This record gives sequence, C-alpha cells and structure tokens, in this order.
Amino acid sequence: MILTHAVTRGVADGTVTAVYRRWARPRVRPGNTLTTAWGVVRIESVTPVDPSAITDADAAAAGEPSARAVLASLRGPAGAPVFRIGLGWGGEDPRHALSAETDLTREQLDDIAARLVRLDRDSPWTHEVLRAVVAHPGLRAADLAALLGREKNKLKLDIRKLKNLGLTHSLEVGYRISPRGAAYLDARGT
Repeated sequence: MILTHAVTRGVADGTVTAVYRRWARPRVRPGNTLTTAWGVVRIESVTPVDPSAITDADAAAAGEPSARAVLASLRGPAGAPVFRIGLGWGGEDPRHALSAETDLTREQLDDIAARLVRLDRDSPWTHEVLRAVVAHPGLRAADLAALLGREKNKLKLDIRKLKNLGLTHSLEVGYRISPRGAAYLDARGT
C-alpha cells in the first residue's frame, strides 16, 4: 500500500488516523508496518465499510476535505469492497540511524558485503549502482537507469534494497550515497 507524503506526515503528527482503499481483498493486515520517507506507519485495523456511510468527519480523519473527496479518490472496480485502514505512528525510519553510521567494524563491513553478494546472486549489479549513485547524485531515476542500461522501475526497486541496508538515501529527485555507503565503499577501496 502506498501512502502520500501528506498522509504520512499527518499520521506522524496525529491528524490522519485512517485511509480508504477499494480492493478485491485486503492487501494489508493489522500489525503490518510501512516504512516511508517520513517514518514507520503501523496498520492498526482493516475494516470493510459501506462507501455511502463515509462521513465528512471520516474524511477529515483520512486527511481529505470531504466524504465526496474520499469517494473520488478510490481506485479499482466500482463493485469491489471498500476498506477503512486504521493507521498509527510507529516512529522514525530506522534506516536513518543505520545510514548515518560511518565507523564500521570489520563485522559490519563483512555483513554488508555478504548481503550484497546475496543481492548479486542472479546478476551482479550492486557495486555498479552504488558507484553510479556516487558519481551522479540527484540524477533522476529514469536518467540513471538509461545510463546503466536498466529498466527504471527495476532500478528503483534495487536502489530501495540498497537503502534498506543503509547505503543510499532517496532525494526529492534521484539518490545519493549515505555516510554508511561511503564508508563501506572507502573501506573496499572503490
């Protein structure tokens, strides 16, 4: 499930407590978490609702100006069920603290290397992408993909894997190497 920055900010400050989705079946479960650019959002509940019963107060809790706006925002087949997804704030994105690490131990360096080897299992790409991010900070994903001869959406997914290891940061446009990523590359001599 994708949340907009406005919704995620609203969850963080307590003004947004739910979103509505039209799905054939629920795609999230209570207890799931979503790691977003703003932090971690918890899925508190998933409840089927009658769309005609959504009120303006419900819409306000979803960060929308009216029930009509909520209904207009629903995607998917008109006959599919509508769900109210209750949201809660889970805290800061743990990748921020991870990516700030620069004094890496031998064990941490070995762990990063082993994880990258696993990511490279089918086709080596990790170090090439890290070097490209270092050489072209802030380059749009489409341009970076073209530079590397890769498909844009696959590249974005791969860069997210590097971000999960604390090696890259996402910018408004493009990416940059994190302090942890720079320390790893420096230790490797690349």
